[in-house]
Amino acid sequence: MTPESAAIPFVADREVPGLIVKIGDYPLHHGGVGAIRTLGRLGVPMYAITEDRYTPAASSRFLERAFVWPTTGTEDTARLVEGLVRIGRRIGRPTVPIPTDEEAAVLIAEHQDALGGHFLFPRVDPALPRRLASKQGLHELCVEHGIASPTAAFPQSYDDIVALAEKARFPMVAKNREAFVRRTRPAVNGTTRIATREGLLALAREWGERPGVILQEYLPREDAEDWIVHAYFDADCAPLAMFTGVKVRSWPPHAGMTANAYVVDNPELADLIARFVKQIGFTGIIDLDLRFDRRDGQYKLLDFNPRMGAQFRLFENASGVDVVRAMHLDLTGRTVPHGEQRAGHRYIVENIDLPALLAYRRSGYTTPHAPARASGTELAWLAGDDPLPFLTMLARFVRPGARHLYQLWRTNRRSKTTSSTTPARHPHRPAKRQRPSDVLGGTP
Repeated sequence: MTPESAAIPFVADREVPGLIVKIGDYPLHHGGVGAIRTLGRLGVPMYAITEDRYTPAASSRFLERAFVWPTTGTEDTARLVEGLVRIGRRIGRPTVPIPTDEEAAVLIAEHQDALGGHFLFPRVDPALPRRLASKQGLHELCVEHGIASPTAAFPQSYDDIVALAEKARFPMVAKNREAFVRRTRPAVNGTTRIATREGLLALAREWGERPGVILQEYLPREDAEDWIVHAYFDADCAPLAMFTGVKVRSWPPHAGMTANAYVVDNPELADLIARFVKQIGFTGIIDLDLRFDRRDGQYKLLDFNPRMGAQFRLFENASGVDVVRAMHLDLTGRTVPHGEQRAGHRYIVENIDLPALLAYRRSGYTTPHAPARASGTELAWLAGDDPLPFLTMLARFVRPGARHLYQLWRTNRRSKTTSSTTPARHPHRPAKRQRPSDVLGGTP
């Protein structure tokens, strides 16, 4: 646990609140809780969009108010924009929105004029976040700017897939191409490892005439290392906060969200990403996943999330700045203090790290560059100064979560011989449930 213990050498603007913005049904999201805590501890009033009144975020002592607004990502865009505007009016003063998913980041970027009267956010090319969140768009940007990425194909028909299957090397990975489309017309249920030609063709028969997938080269875990980059870039695309680390474990294993990670200095990687972001002209928070391929010595960019990552609290500099604090300070006209990152610091997501640990021990895989001993540990859920989110998570997670983790573990084991699927739902999301009756017609 790491509640604020040391003096913070800066003062945040307490007149400008923060708002957690999410689109979709994933109530057990530790990143949102982390953002509420990190600004709330500075005295910044915090608000959040939540699925119901009983989520961990809604129970945080640092939250002023939860706006109950269940969404799925399949709603009309105009309705989503209208909902955000209504929330902005209720808060009643300029607010910094903090998107926790690609859809929210894309929505804010593409409707800056409509939202600008109520919210403060980094001004970015409106089309860029959607392109970065798109697997095809990201791949094209990597090719354009000389950034390594896994070899990829974008089939336009079933016949294209048949032709590809004849010459492809297996295993390969299938992913949905686009934000929003992954919710309305998902081709796969998430990152899907396909072991054989037959497995690919069987899946492809369900994808329709225009399969919305990217088929990507699989980078074998025994020849690769998983790296994370989190950063905040100002209006000039300069990094005001930049962090690098290694992912030790994920759940489901090797394909899912971070369960355990360490801060590891990597100036080469930080410089590579800073130059890429400058070239494409992005401003705001980024959360990147890269895989270092030891076979050719290249860092290959897998995902570019144009928003806060769930594990962002892994990273903080010596001045107490993380990417969420950096954004709030910058957008409110304050200086963002520099400092070295907390090398050797560890981050653990309690409810998924134990099953991940068991799975990784069984596979015999270890992560290079991970320190032998952590210099400190940040827990995703448990905090001494804010215990209720942890208890709420346990109450909602134990039965459905344990069942879901077991199902994911079985799926992962089957992937060794057949195609396997990483479910698209957040590993903490319960099955669909009845919505509470006290929401305001689906719009806050």
